[in-house]
Amino acid sequence: MEESAPNFLHLATTSKQFARQLLTIGENRLELLAVEVQEEREHHLRTILLASCIAGLGLLTGLTFTAAIVVMLWTWSPVGVLLILTALYAAAGIYLWRRLTGLLRDWQTLSATLDQLRKDRASLEKIFV
Repeated sequence: MEESAPNFLHLATTSKQFARQLLTIGENRLELLAVEVQEEREHHLRTILLASCIAGLGLLTGLTFTAAIVVMLWTWSPVGVLLILTALYAAAGIYLWRRLTGLLRDWQTLSATLDQLRKDRASLEKIFV
């Protein structure tokens, strides 16, 4: 009977230590998640601002370039010039749309957190199995 009390005490101490370690791991993972969410938010904001500036300046450049080409080739064929420019702009738009969909398909949100959680799960499986 006396041997079961120290074993129970040892089991209780070990359980408390395990619980503390598990809570510490959970806390660390939540902190990592919070940092990554903040980084993602800042990344998206910078991307949107940069894309907006690029779009505005690109629009102005395209309008000026289009006007110059139309004025230069107006005597040749007004409708032909406009159709050729329309085809070029459509091709460029389709190319950029395909690149954007490729980037969005390959994007991994919170990849470091997910990798760390997978490692934690694997470590816990090794401990318990």
